[in-house]
Amino acid sequence: MLKIYAMQSSGNSYKVRLLLSRLGLPFELVDVDLLRGENRTPEFLMRNPEGRVPLLELPGGRYLPESNAILFYLADGTPLLPNDPLGRAEALRWMFFEQHSVDSSIGAARFWLRLVRGGRDLRTHDIDRWMEEGYAALGVMERHLARRPFFIDGTLTVADIALYAHTHLAQEGDFDLGSFPALRGWLDRVAAQPGHVGMEWRPEDVARQVNIA
Repeated sequence: MLKIYAMQSSGNSYKVRLLLSRLGLPFELVDVDLLRGENRTPEFLMRNPEGRVPLLELPGGRYLPESNAILFYLADGTPLLPNDPLGRAEALRWMFFEQHSVDSSIGAARFWLRLVRGGRDLRTHDIDRWMEEGYAALGVMERHLARRPFFIDGTLTVADIALYAHTHLAQEGDFDLGSFPALRGWLDRVAAQPGHVGMEWRPEDVARQVNIA
């Protein structure tokens, strides 16, 4: 069985849980609390020298870090990753954009302003930059989505899952989505797809539902 090392409140970790739920794949979830330094233990650093989550452990003892690399690997051969070279390149394009422009601004703002105690005071000098870069990224997404329902070929793909994770929580990083109607519509469409789960979801929830039934 697949094993995911993750932090429940991490947007990057949520991406992987969301994709696995969409695909209906069983997995074991191992909690790693970055705020307590559990990602810096010798045991965890042996698995991932960068000390980051999420981390995918594969059968046979191999490990794959980096959230979007994990998404690309898990989505390969499924309808969530295009088969044609251009479609795959477009998926990668938006996944690169997500890490470079969304995670680094909207994701960072949410982490420090919402999750880290005293984070606003600790990173005061970064807030203006996060706001400028985050709103620029939201503007790019708004213009793209004004002409299409999803990011690639009119259907949900792994690119949408990558971008959704941080964007749907942008307000927790002090971003106002009021002036982005196309973006808000896209968020609603992603959340309406079969197999969608919220950030609080854990694989144990499915087991509990089955037992209760």
